[in-house]
Amino acid sequence: MHDRPTRQSLRRLDVPRLLREARELAGLSQAELATRIGSHQPAVSRWERGREAPRLETIAAILEACGFEADVVCRRRDDVDRAQIAGSLAQTPDERLETVANVNELLGLARAG
Repeated sequence: MHDRPTRQSLRRLDVPRLLREARELAGLSQAELATRIGSHQPAVSRWERGREAPRLETIAAILEACGFEADVVCRRRDDVDRAQIAGSLAQTPDERLETVANVNELLGLARAG
């Protein structure tokens, strides 16, 4: 058994399953969850069955009420590369040299293995 909902990409996110798993892992009934988020049990039921789609803010509120943090990041695919470049540029020359040495060491280990 796991202790948190599984990690999925937004494209494949099964919102009804995510909400149901989070609620069950928190040990809450639909009515208890509805009370915690200021909603009603029938709405929670519709969301968990996929009859209606809750707003993103509601999903975050449900996860928080169940003891989880909603961490949604939307960015362009190349933003990670840009962030890495910015991080490299922020390094001192000694830090860059150490990074290169570490990479070379890892490549040597990979080739030897």
